[in-house]
Amino acid sequence: MRAVTGTTREVYVSTLQAEHVYKVFGRHPDDTVAAVRALEGGSGRDELRSGGTTAAVIDASFSVEPGQIFVVMGLSGSGKSTLLRMLNGLLEPTAGRILFDGQDLTALGARELRRVRSTKISMVFQHFALFPHRDVLENAAYGLEVQGVPRAERERRATEALALCGLEGWEKSWPDELSGGMQQRVGLARALATDADLLLMDESFSALDPLIRRDMQDQLLELQHRLKKTIVFITHDLNEAMRLGDAIAVMRDGRIVQQGTAEDILMRPADEYVASFIQDVDRSRVLTADAVMDEADAGADACDCPTVSADTPLAELCSVSARVPHPVAVTDADGAVVGSVPQDRIVAFIGDEQRPPMACSEVAA
Repeated sequence: MRAVTGTTREVYVSTLQAEHVYKVFGRHPDDTVAAVRALEGGSGRDELRSGGTTAAVIDASFSVEPGQIFVVMGLSGSGKSTLLRMLNGLLEPTAGRILFDGQDLTALGARELRRVRSTKISMVFQHFALFPHRDVLENAAYGLEVQGVPRAERERRATEALALCGLEGWEKSWPDELSGGMQQRVGLARALATDADLLLMDESFSALDPLIRRDMQDQLLELQHRLKKTIVFITHDLNEAMRLGDAIAVMRDGRIVQQGTAEDILMRPADEYVASFIQDVDRSRVLTADAVMDEADAGADACDCPTVSADTPLAELCSVSARVPHPVAVTDADGAVVGSVPQDRIVAFIGDEQRPPMACSEVAA
């Protein structure tokens, strides 16, 4: 986090904040302002629609910390893509503020907003958005060209970004010579080449086949481990959200109905809508040992047997538990025992109301 020095204390601000953001579409500005007031007074989305206005985003507030992948998820029409477009100024909020690195984007003039978008914020689109008449290197360097970076410098930086994305040797190829996954890697390289502080990714992998989509998720996680970018990732796929998100916001009908970690949402859904949304999630790949363990007494020693770390997924924990007749010890980074997990606890958390729980031997297989 970045320190802002005041006269009496230091205040730390998030990289990105949304404060009570609304977006209402209507025929006249007065109509949209009146609609926000109606929403604040308790009116519903359907009531506004009958009056000719559409509330796309309603009272959205959140913070994204530096180096975090913040996933916004919801079904079509939930408002997630509209919210994303307000984060970089492509859409102006009807009410509320967007702050980026302490700067209020909603208060900027058009020229300054364009500068911020071209230098500090990059976007990765769903459908690649590559120029067919430019080769891979030229596509990857396009954002730098817009910034006015000299050709030699932008080609160097674009080449480095392509290499990071696994496209070394493809610089002179044309977009139509690449697979869908490779084209999306070019789009990601273009975003990385500008060295922007914030990446906005709008359903960036949803047009890809499942196996390629999984590869791109792996690629993003690997890049994030190395580069520590701040990322807002939009998706309608809950498994993708659970796999990628350090924090997740679930949207419904324009509102954020729950925020938290994947573990928070799986174990403590805020309402029936969220509960129904998560019922088919593979919990064994999301929940970890520290979520299900019984805490150990201070100073407990590990036995001379297999142990797991606190962040071990349940699927891996099952594999260990299936081989031993006793609870599995959980250790911290220093090797100290912090808890233990009996096999019946693992089975209970992997099971749900819709499916009978599997034994650890079945999960491990």
